This record gives sequence, structure tokens and C-alpha cells, in this order.
Amino acid sequence: MKLAVVGATGLVGSEILEVLDEHNFHYDELLLVASERSVGKQIEYKGKKHTVIGLADAVAAKPHIAIFSAGGSTSLEWAPKFAEAGTTVVDNSSAWRMDPSKKLVVPEINAKELNKEDKIIANPNCSTIQMVLALEPLRHQYGIKRIVVSTYQSVTGTGKAAVDQMMAERAGEANPPMVYPHKIDMNVLPHIDVFQPNGYTKEEMKMINETKKIFSDNSIQVTATTVRIPTMGGHSESVNVEFNKDFDLDEVRKLLSETPGVIVQDDPANFVYPMPINAHKKDEVFVGRLRRDESQPNTLNMWIVADNLRKGAATNAVQIAAYLVKNQLV
Repeated sequence: MKLAVVGATGLVGSEILEVLDEHNFHYDELLLVASERSVGKQIEYKGKKHTVIGLADAVAAKPHIAIFSAGGSTSLEWAPKFAEAGTTVVDNSSAWRMDPSKKLVVPEINAKELNKEDKIIANPNCSTIQMVLALEPLRHQYGIKRIVVSTYQSVTGTGKAAVDQMMAERAGEANPPMVYPHKIDMNVLPHIDVFQPNGYTKEEMKMINETKKIFSDNSIQVTATTVRIPTMGGHSESVNVEFNKDFDLDEVRKLLSETPGVIVQDDPANFVYPMPINAHKKDEVFVGRLRRDESQPNTLNMWIVADNLRKGAATNAVQIAAYLVKNQLV
């Protein structure tokens, strides 16, 4: 099995390589692919030196699977070329997510919908993945009417340059290169991605639209506020979910604790609740602060945390690739 990682030199690309190793993902040949400026660069991985190749050479090599984390414009241009060559693309960008002809996959929820004809598969937005995975068992049990979500997102979601800006500000450097329109250290920005005509940001609309697509349910009402905070290690979310019928809190905890990929951390008396500092480098989604919304019926408050570079990106993509191999879809 020939595997390509496109965008191998970036933050998510390097995380994909870590996850492949940790999950003992089997391949016979690994192609590390990046933009022209990185071609020829040597990357040491699992004790072996790999030379980075360009996109055209990677297409010509006809890998069975290509995991893309190279940005939307690269995906729009190159994913179809890989697909035409017979490669199945798992794409981390937003390029294909809302394309009606493409599947938007969280393996634990809807991988069973995949088939051999799916040559470009979209990986959802990081903040969407962790929320829908935690909500999925509750949706099955109670039905979901409405979701109100506010996010507290790590600078790693923007990329290495954003981490550099925050750390430079923290170190007191004068006039560091700015990725954000404002200082991020010791600050909070209620602004992720570009603002849309309706006043929401693109990130907020991603959460709204992707949730409906993954759940295959346009009747679910979703509203989101996405916020960038000066932390690393993962995204946190305050989620208020109104169900179609009443629930039992003990049953909610039981359903969540039995869900693959979800870990319940909910012991506030002993200060146990999910935090990004503990989610860092973990594949799971952590859920806590479970409590009834006393202001209206059938409504639950929950706090959801996950490493956005792991389950929010690399882990989910590798899990999709593993599903394709296991089910002989490539």
C-alpha cells in the first residue's frame, strides 16, 4: 500500500506522521509531499530519511491514499488530479466539505456511508468534529432540536505563524510578525476566519452547516460563536443542546462513557473537568461539566475539549484512511 502525506512539512502534516506511527498504520511506501519551496528537503521519520517531493511527482506515483493538509486552494487544484489517477484523497481543508457530491466524514458517525467511488473525502472542521462526536450518542437517544455553541480555540488552529506571534508577544518582542489583526497573548479575539455578510464568521458557518451535513439532518438548528484564545493544546467548547425529549443525567454520562473516542471527565467536586492542557497530544474527545439547563426543558449544558491537531485534524484523517484499508475500499 502506497501512502502520500500532502503538506507533510506543516503543523498538521507533522501531526499526521506522528499519528500514523502511533496507530501502527501499515504502508509499503510513504511519500512526503509539499509545495515547491520544500521539495528536496530531507525529513527523518521512523529512523529513515525521506526526500520531500512535489505534487506533480506525487500524482505520477499513483499512491493508493493521499492525506491532504495543504490548504483549500491546493486541494481544489490537486485533489481532482490525484483522484483521476486512481488515488483516494482524504482532505483536511474546507475545500470539499459542503460539496454535495463529497462525503463529510467522522468515522465513528458515518464512515459506513463510504464506498469505492468516493475518491475525495472531506475531513470536517476541527471544532465541528469534537462537538458532533460527543453529541452523536445523545442524538440517537433523545433527538436534537437546537445547538448553541461557543468555542475557545487554540492558536494552533491558525498554524505555526500564529503560535510564533503569541510566543513572541509573550517574550516581550517588539513588533513581531502579525497573523491576527490584534495582539493575541493576554487577549481574546471573537473572530475566526473571515466575516460573512450575515455577521457570522466563516468558522461559525462551518460549524452550523457541517453539523447538519454530518448528522444528515437539516432540521437541527445550530448557532455558533467562535473565539480565538491564547492557548495551545486544544479547542474547548461550551455547548447547550436542546433535545426533542427529556433526558436522565446519569444515562447521559453512561451513553457518553460507552462511546468510542469519548472520555468523560466530570467530577467538579474534585475539580475534574476537561482542559486543553490535558487534551494535548491525545486522540480522544473529553466531555464534562454535564448539567441540566434549568432555564428551559429538555436542555443540557456540556463542556467539550479535544486536541484540534489530533481528533480535529490528523487523527480523524488517519482513522478515515484506516477505515478505507480495513474495508478494502482502496
